[in-house]
Amino acid sequence: MTAPDVTHSDSDDAPTRKPSFGPWAVAAAAVLVALGLILWSVAGPGDEDTSEVPTAASADAGFARDMAVHHQQAVEMSYIVRDRTDDEDVRRLAYDVAQTQANQRGMLLGWLDLWGLPKTSSDYMAWMKGDGHMGHEPKDGSLMPGMATNIDLDQLGKAQGKDAEILYLRLMTDHHMGGVTMARACAEQCEVPQERQLAQGMVDAQQSEMDLMADMLKERGSAPR
Repeated sequence: MTAPDVTHSDSDDAPTRKPSFGPWAVAAAAVLVALGLILWSVAGPGDEDTSEVPTAASADAGFARDMAVHHQQAVEMSYIVRDRTDDEDVRRLAYDVAQTQANQRGMLLGWLDLWGLPKTSSDYMAWMKGDGHMGHEPKDGSLMPGMATNIDLDQLGKAQGKDAEILYLRLMTDHHMGGVTMARACAEQCEVPQERQLAQGMVDAQQSEMDLMADMLKERGSAPR
């Protein structure tokens, strides 16, 4: 079971706002630039040697499959909160998270296509088991570390204003913590250099966003769970 795709029109949904150069916007722009360079380096001209294509059971393939699902939920939650609050800072953060993770998800799925490997698997997190990393038992929609449950998503969809902002920031902090754990494992275990580079970039960017979200929660009289 994989998370459902959520299709949105950026031109319709993008909030009207002044140009921003906040830390989240700068981080997102840097990631998007890096994505193009990394994709070119993996599938660029002359790169036709398939002798080192990862296997379906490899950390490279497992991380690509699982993180694509993980990212899809972050995109979903970000679009939900943008409809539940008028706060410009939260809407801006949610928009940046959605755009960055949707682009990274596309890259991960593109690599699986390039390698000729399945994009889905029912054995989530198997690539991390037995390598010093804790396993994860999927339950109530939480397929991987940090993912929100179906109850969490239902609550977010019903919350309004400040309550929605706090719940989103808490859920996304948990989501990033799980994502960082997975990305660190890929940075250590994956064999494809470009994928390790992307994974390390996820670690750095999401840690920075967790610091930002902690500050935003503090401004709202709250804190991470």
